[in-house]
This record gives sequence, C-alpha cells and structure tokens, in this order.
Amino acid sequence: MHAFLLVLAGAARMLASDLPAGSAPAPVDVPQFPDRMHAFVWRNWPLVPVERIAAVLGARREDVVRMGRAMGLGGPPRISVDLRRRSYLTVIRRNWHLVPYEQLLDLLEWTPERLAFTLREDDFLYAKLGSLKPRCERLVYAPPGEAALRREREIARVVREAFPDGPGRGPDPLFGFVKRLSAPPDDRSRPPADPGAMEPRFCYSYFAPYGDPLIGDGADPYPDGYLARLAATGVSGVWLQGVLYKLAPFPWDPALSEGWERRLSGLRAMVERAGRHGIGIYLYVNEPRAMPVGFFASRPELRGVTEGDHATLCTSAPGVREYLSASVERLCRAVPGLAGIFTITASENLTSCWSHYQGAGCPRCAVAGGPTVVAGVNAAIAEGIRRSGSATRLIAWDWGWTPDWIDPIARALPAGTALMSVSEWDLPIRRGGVEATIGEYSVSEVGPGPRALRTWEAARRHALPTVAKIQAANSWELSAVPYIPALSTVAHHVANLKAAGVGGLMLGWTLGGYPSPNLEVAASIARGPAGEDAGETARAALRAVSERRFGPGAAPRVRAAWDAFSRAMGQFPFHIGVVYHGPQQVGPANPLWERPTGYTATMVGFPYDDLSTWRAVYPPEVFAGQLEATAEGFRAGLAELRAARAAMEPGEPAARREALEAEERVAEACAIHFQSAANQVRFVLARAEAMASSNPDAVRRALNRIEAVLRGEMDLAIRMHTLQTADSRIGFEASNQYYYVPLDLVEKVVVCRDLLERWLPEERERLRGMER
Repeated sequence: MHAFLLVLAGAARMLASDLPAGSAPAPVDVPQFPDRMHAFVWRNWPLVPVERIAAVLGARREDVVRMGRAMGLGGPPRISVDLRRRSYLTVIRRNWHLVPYEQLLDLLEWTPERLAFTLREDDFLYAKLGSLKPRCERLVYAPPGEAALRREREIARVVREAFPDGPGRGPDPLFGFVKRLSAPPDDRSRPPADPGAMEPRFCYSYFAPYGDPLIGDGADPYPDGYLARLAATGVSGVWLQGVLYKLAPFPWDPALSEGWERRLSGLRAMVERAGRHGIGIYLYVNEPRAMPVGFFASRPELRGVTEGDHATLCTSAPGVREYLSASVERLCRAVPGLAGIFTITASENLTSCWSHYQGAGCPRCAVAGGPTVVAGVNAAIAEGIRRSGSATRLIAWDWGWTPDWIDPIARALPAGTALMSVSEWDLPIRRGGVEATIGEYSVSEVGPGPRALRTWEAARRHALPTVAKIQAANSWELSAVPYIPALSTVAHHVANLKAAGVGGLMLGWTLGGYPSPNLEVAASIARGPAGEDAGETARAALRAVSERRFGPGAAPRVRAAWDAFSRAMGQFPFHIGVVYHGPQQVGPANPLWERPTGYTATMVGFPYDDLSTWRAVYPPEVFAGQLEATAEGFRAGLAELRAARAAMEPGEPAARREALEAEERVAEACAIHFQSAANQVRFVLARAEAMASSNPDAVRRALNRIEAVLRGEMDLAIRMHTLQTADSRIGFEASNQYYYVPLDLVEKVVVCRDLLERWLPEERERLRGMER
C-alpha cells in the first residue's frame, strides 16, 4: 500500500468522523437547482462516472441519467481513469458544500487516511477550502416531486437557449493539453547558452498531479515530449516536491517509508530521462516534517514546539540533524545525477522549532536562536550531499525569514550554498491612488525589489551564489491561464536581474510551467550574455521570440500587444490579500448569491462574495475601477493581436497561425477574468445598497445595476465556455487542477437567469411596496 494510504503506526484506523471540520457552518444555498441532489448530479456529471454518482445517492443508474437529461445535459460522458486521477482536487472542491465526508469518500473511492493526507499535504488544500467543512446533510435519492420536475424543465430551457450546440461540448476536452504537450515536438533543438548564462533556469510541471509521482503508477509529471518542449524554450531544470521519510527509511517509524526504494528508483529514472533533454531535476524539501503529537508519546526526547495536533522533530535534539544528513546522503548516492535540492525553512508547514517563530517555546532551540536553527537545517542537508560525493547543488530560499535573520544565516550557510530570494518582494507601487507593496507572485511590476537586493548583497558578502525566484509566466494575480502575456514586464525584469549579476532563476512556483513565450523570453535573456543596456537586452529578446513564434509580418503587432498587456497588468490592484483571496482565479464561474453567504474568501479556493477580504487595502470603488482598467487594457492588446493575424504573410506555416489564435484565446480569457471580477464587486456593492437603503430611488438604481451585471456575467460565461471548450488549458492550474469546467460556466448562466427571472422581480415588487 502506498505511503499516502498508510495510517501512522500505532494509531487506530481513521474514520470519516475524525477528519477536520473546523467551525462546520451550514453550506451555501443552491437555489438555482431544485435541490442539493440535483446540484450533486450536475456538478459531478463531467468528472465522475454516472454509476458512482448513483451509488453515492443510493439511486439506480437510470434515475441519475434521467435527472441529467432532464436538466439539459444530454447523455452521460465517458469518464476515463486518467480524468479521475487528474481531477480529484476539482471533485473535492465542487462537492465541499454538497455532501458530508462519508459521501465524499464514497464518491472518490478513497480511504479517510488518504483524504486526511491530501487535505493536509496537497499544497495546503484544507486552508484553500477555508479550514472548515460545511455541515452537509447526507444526500439520499428520492424521486423528484412536481416542483422539482418543473424546475428541471426550466433549467433545460435555459441551457438550450444559451448553449444550442450542447453544454460542455467542444473540440478540446478536459486535459486535452496533456496529450499535446506529451507528444514529441517538431523542434527538439536546445538553444545554445553563453558561458555567462544564469543557471539554473528551472520551473514546475504545468500538469503534475501532486500525489506520489515517484512511485511509478501515477501520471507522469514530466513526459519526454514535455521535457523536449521545455528544453526548446531554454529551460534547464524542473522541480518536484520530496518528503525525506518517503525517500529514505524513517528511523523512528519505518512503516512511514514503505516504498522508499521504488521512489528512489523512480527518481533515478526521471533524472536520467530528463538529462537526455539537457534538463536537471531539483527536489523541494521542507524538513523535518512535523509529526502527530501521539508519535512523541514514546519519544519525548525528540519533541520540540507544538502547534495544534502536530509537534516538531527538534533539530537541536540528538539524532534529528543526523537523520536529515543520512537521508540526504542515501538519496544522493542512489540518484547521483540529481541536479539540486532547494529548501524552504519557514513555510506554512511546521518543520523546525523556529519555522513558525515559536522557538522560544523549545528549551534547546530558544538558546540557539532562529538563524542558528534555520542555518543548521540547511547545513545538515549540505552535509548529506557532501558525504554522498555527488555534485547536487543546495539552494536555500529565504522565504519566511525575518530581515534580521538574513545576514547571520548567510554567514552560517555552508560554502557553495546558493541563496535565493523572491525578486519582486517589497517593490513599492501606487495603483488607483493607493500605496502598496508587491508581496510576491507578481508579473505586474518590473523588479528586482529592495528586499531581494539586500539578500543577494548578504550572499555576496559571504561568497555565496545567488538565485532569483520570479513568476515568469503567470501568478496568483491570475493563474487560470497558462501564462499572462505581459511579456514586456517579464523581459525587462529578467534583463535587470542579468545585469545585476544574479546567478540563476527559479521561473515559478507550482504555476507557470507551460512552455510559453514568457518562459522563452526569460530563458533567452538568462542564457545569453549580459548587455550594457538591460532595456535593449529585453527588446532584442522580445523581437527574436515574436518573430520565431509568429513570423516577421505579425511580430511588430504581437510586441505591441505584449506592451499593452504589460501596461494593463500595471493597473492590477496588487496586494498579497487580493492575489490570494480575490475572485479573479474563478472569474466568470464564481456564482452570485441573492443574499450574503457569510463565508470568508479562502486562499485561491472559494472567493464566495467576500468583498471586504477581496479588496484588501483598496476602497471598493477603486478596487472595481482598477480591475476594469486591467480588463480594458487586455481588450486593447487583444485588438493588436487580431491585427497581427491580419498582418501575417500569406505563406506563414499553419503552426504560426494556430499559435497566434491560441495567444488570442489566452489574452481574451485574461480580459474576461478581470472583467468578471470587477462585475462581481459591482454586484456585491449594488446588492448591499438594495438591501440597506430606504430610499426608493437608490434601491431602483441598485436593482438596475444588478440587472446589468447579471446580463454581463451571462455573456462572459457563455463566451468563456466557447474559449474553454476550444482550449483545455483555460481554467487549469497544477496545484488546484481545474478551478472550473465548462459545465460550471453553464451553471453560472443558470444562476444569473434564476436571479433575473425569480429574485429580481421579487425585489422590484418589494420596491413598489416601498413606493406605496
């Protein structure tokens, strides 16, 4: 059995009732459907076999098929094993407010242990879900009554009118891009690198399931065709997460490490295969992993600080640092071609006693202090690399370190350790008259910023190499597109880093690994010589990439579009709270509610209708206005792309025309997401005014604004349905899988029509009562 299915040794078998619930509020309403049973059928229709849907409900297959057909969904689609394997996060998210854990497990066909591991370890999924599980009643099939049957017919009418070609149907099915990226490319050449090239230039897989990719029976995160495409853009490395107790025997509980030999074998094969494309594999390690408090009952000498139901393996305790060194040594001996390991030592995960700045609560680590403990974790990993005799690089990321830690940690890091910092951190901006700073995850501003410059200065004082972490392709400003085509900003940012002598580039976190023009421009600058003029270096790269991808006739207009998109992103109302909690990731698929949900927006999960959290430091009207300005800038750039298509020379290869059409789809998707986010702000403001005002004229104006938003959102959802069914990259991001699928956009139209035809007339009748 895989490690992610194992129960910790000595623990009782987990039950669904043991899974985290948090405050367990009531779920959000779904008044657009006859009942939650119909919502359950609808939302699982494109992702889960109809037989499984029926089994969860206790219904017959024909009962579920009848409901789906009655709502206008047509016959049930074929659901492949690969589709289910790649979409489990999307399935969890869309059922979070519909069923209790027991039925969610039944739907996924998972054990409670596997769901518990996924909620905790799959890129902070439980936090993305709000750190709570809504209190859902069990769904049990019952034949629909007359009111439900009538509502089924009304939904079907809306679906037929808005989507005459059928809901969810189009030329590119979900995950269609995986097959295309996995196929061998026509161009398998690797661009040459200058001796002064920035190394490494590494990114994450565009479509890796988080899971356990090294065990050998899951979806391959780095197929040969994809590696060849990355190499052709100039990428020289890729990364994936590694957990040491899965890659080497865990001395205190060997059961946790079951399968470690297979994982090392899988990693070695991946390293060898990637090497044939000139690409190195980097492991992200976040160690030592905290353990449940029960683990320490017989091992109290290992326990450090406690947080919730987990405690740290104290790195000041005898044996813990040796465990880190020995595990890394075994790893590097087994995989001698491993290009590198990069560490985060103060992340959201609890690792060392100072990882969450609580080291004062540990008698041993309180004496040592934060910088000593954090440097010690990196030193233990470096010692394992040294003992193995491998050429594996160690990169220490300063993420989460306080400013006063930087110099003492840099001083204590082993020689040769590269020091990495987020390039755009602390850049000051002024948008909509509001002063703010870039936190991270930005393609909207040219860096580097002052914090990174201070970190690299400390690295140079102590003779350490430097690496910049950027978002070259997209960011949490908008991650539902494969890349944000703000290439002018990206090019000037990388050119500045090159001129500043930064040694290497991490091209993105879990998002942004599509082999895009962005990655090609960034890599072409990074692998070339440093020019005297960073601006000219950027412009030369933009010229070369635009002409190679789209031909000399279209290239000038394409560059004008990239300039427009870069200016548009300069209007985006950046704040780390906005990028994490705003509605722009879900965009036109986010529902609208007639009454406030009362829910708080979650980190790149559920935005709900929580305007106060969305906008962070921006006043509501300013926030909406900046989103509208961003959308308008993308529409202006889109016009340039359409002009570029007209300017293409007649003999251009079909591949270049297809590439330009794909560029247009991505740009239009960006415009729609930002416009929809602005619309949602306008809706929440107008709804609040209509509910609170006693002035009939004010209520009438608010209701008119609501009607305009509803009609505008329907138009955007219908258009996005056309785009997504033609381009399966849209709506997808690796660590969240699909934020929405085409049927969610159909549901948004159903929601808007329900509000227009049921709720808005009720509100206008209430207004007439006020006037009487």
